Amino acid sequence: MSHAPTVTISVLGGRSLEIDILRVVAGLVVLIVAADRLVLSAVRIAKTLNISTVIIGAVIVGFGTSVPEFVVSTVASTQGNLDLALSNVVASNTANITLVLGTAAVIAAVSTTHAVIRREGALMLVAVLLLAAILLDGTVSRIEGSILVVGMFVAIWLLVRWGRQSTKAPAGDLDDIEVDPDRLWVEVIYGAVALVATVVAGQQLLIGVEGIGTALGLSVVFMGLITGVGTSLPELSAAIAASRRGQSDLVLGNVLGSNLFNSLGVAGLAIMVQPGTITSLNPILIVIMVSAAVFAGVFAATAQRVTRVEGLVLIGLFVAYVAMSI
Repeated sequence: MSHAPTVTISVLGGRSLEIDILRVVAGLVVLIVAADRLVLSAVRIAKTLNISTVIIGAVIVGFGTSVPEFVVSTVASTQGNLDLALSNVVASNTANITLVLGTAAVIAAVSTTHAVIRREGALMLVAVLLLAAILLDGTVSRIEGSILVVGMFVAIWLLVRWGRQSTKAPAGDLDDIEVDPDRLWVEVIYGAVALVATVVAGQQLLIGVEGIGTALGLSVVFMGLITGVGTSLPELSAAIAASRRGQSDLVLGNVLGSNLFNSLGVAGLAIMVQPGTITSLNPILIVIMVSAAVFAGVFAATAQRVTRVEGLVLIGLFVAYVAMSI
């Protein structure tokens, strides 16, 4: 348990509490503004190119906003704190499904299709189950990490292939957004800048939260919860912005893509860098992560949507995760 403050101080450089609070406030403001612009650019690009917005969300928004998880887990792993690296992944996956998807559904019911559930949803569930199976025995090897990383490239290939098979975007979600084909590259630039701003703001917000957590002397698992939720804030901001605009596919693509990248790419690389024994990660937290993915899938499959009530249930699972972490 004593390793958490050491790792965090080495990452943060021992800044004052006041600066950390300022980072939290500034990071939150930039996140909201940048995420809204990111969603708008992603939708305009999808409509201009006549490709599925769920693929734009999964491959670009979902993977892009997972960069903070990659940074935190990789740094923790290289410094020898495997527990913090993997706790960050498990907490982030759980927060994405419960807090992010749940909050988006409370704002506006998240609609989907059987095709998305059968393909992208099932792919995300397989990734989460594979990660859980590797973690539950308490030890991880470089071979297992390599399997996860290879799985990430397979997942990307499948997403691109499916995207080409379903090139027509849902018209009802896109009718209110005007596009100009001649400004495609302008939107790409705007989207890239917004994505970078979202990731940087999320990382700065995370740094501030970690600094405050270090001052309180928190445990490795609870630090993992803080970093997991902190690194999920870009996904949360993007999902809220997408939900306000009625972009259900972008909400789902964001969550599915982020969890795919976390479970396969982020966890796989962290394990390859620092294989070993997991000492602090409670198996119950892993079970909650899997349960959240299953519940979300059942909710979406029953009526092809996640309702406001079901969103509240998912948020309740997040509360249970926090309680178990404490």
